[in-house]
Amino acid sequence: MDETPARKPFAWIGQVLLYGVFALIIGVFSHWPTYRHLGDDEALIKLSFTHAAQRVEECRKLTPEELAKLPPNMRAPNKCGRERAPVIVEVDIDGKPAIRHVARPSGLSRDGASSVYQRMTVPAGTHQVAVRLKDDAGKEAFGYEREKTVTLAPAQILVIDFDPQQGGITLR
Repeated sequence: MDETPARKPFAWIGQVLLYGVFALIIGVFSHWPTYRHLGDDEALIKLSFTHAAQRVEECRKLTPEELAKLPPNMRAPNKCGRERAPVIVEVDIDGKPAIRHVARPSGLSRDGASSVYQRMTVPAGTHQVAVRLKDDAGKEAFGYEREKTVTLAPAQILVIDFDPQQGGITLR
């Protein structure tokens, strides 16, 4: 079933036309309809981080009798629980509560990091942002606090992150 030489040019022309139509459709839908991420006078605040909170139980030193009962390969001097505290984060914008989120630790034993991702749109302009984070179940007060006045331009994104090595809460 070989094609006759007369049909071959028509097959090539048909294939080029079909590819051209597909390219035209892709080009049209890549520019239309237009998508607007934010309104003309809006900015975005993102709260995004992953953090392993403090352990719920303190480590305790095993007595010599308890160590003697354990197999030789299991004789660690301290016994530490695995479960971590939930991470509680609060964000106030201009003195009003905007976000309150409790992030549970991941993992079957609740011993992994807690992940937080929240976003909210705000009017562009100057705002007073206060962020509080608690990662220790044994304390009532928030362990980390940060308050800052920020000026957000239209379509600007403010990212609230947490990194204990950089001093805690960061606003970028």
